[in-house]
Amino acid sequence: MKSLKSHFSLITALFSILITLQLFLSLERVIGAYEQRLGDNYGIVVVSDNNLSLAFFQGIDDAISAVEPLSPARVLQQLQQQTGDSQINLMTLNLPHFYRLRMAHFITPDEARELGKRLLRDRAISRVETFAQQHDTVYRLLQLFKNVVSVLAAVVLLVTSLLIIKEMRLWQFQHRERMNIMALFGAPVWLRSAVLFRLAIVDAVIASLLATTVFVLVDHYGWMAQLLSLVQLQPTLFQPLHDVPLLTGVAISLSILLASMIVMGHKEEV
Repeated sequence: MKSLKSHFSLITALFSILITLQLFLSLERVIGAYEQRLGDNYGIVVVSDNNLSLAFFQGIDDAISAVEPLSPARVLQQLQQQTGDSQINLMTLNLPHFYRLRMAHFITPDEARELGKRLLRDRAISRVETFAQQHDTVYRLLQLFKNVVSVLAAVVLLVTSLLIIKEMRLWQFQHRERMNIMALFGAPVWLRSAVLFRLAIVDAVIASLLATTVFVLVDHYGWMAQLLSLVQLQPTLFQPLHDVPLLTGVAISLSILLASMIVMGHKEEV
């Protein structure tokens, strides 16, 4: 019963680490999908007296993926609604060209400001609006969310690692007599500690299978997908071909690492 309790404690600790790791990966994918959507909806407005092409803008920055000419009538209509001037349509003949630039990927606020400066250096462009302030607010919220998740994952990893070390030390005490006898007969360290490593690897595999089962069920029944559909996001949260080997590898590597620390810190009894 005591041995089962020790196994349960180690499996629970490893399971917590793997769940946290998979949640972190899933959140990264959600944030990546949200950044992609922001990038698709984000646009820089450029004003010019000349008719400009996509090749012209890509000559300034090849990250510009598309150029959408903005209708002057639409701009005037918006301006008329804001000012209430009924004669403003007379300005149509003198209006410059308006363009909305689409980006190939999500750019940071600093990159948006830098791109705005480079666009303005060209004499063909008279004005640029990057919407940097609004973009900066959303970007900083995403970064804050990422940092909070990273800190929580690090705390869980630290606490559960300490718990695993404690459980392995208990295993070592349980097998101390046998290990000392083997040491008297000249058995190498790896052979004396083979039971410790075997138990650690078996528990790591069991924890990996449990964590995989949980996320397969979550993915199969689409519980998270239903929540994300409310915000119009549909990222693949669990990727078996990538995530299962990663979870198993992390669990086994961490178990072997912590078991090695216990073995190296063990002092033989004289």
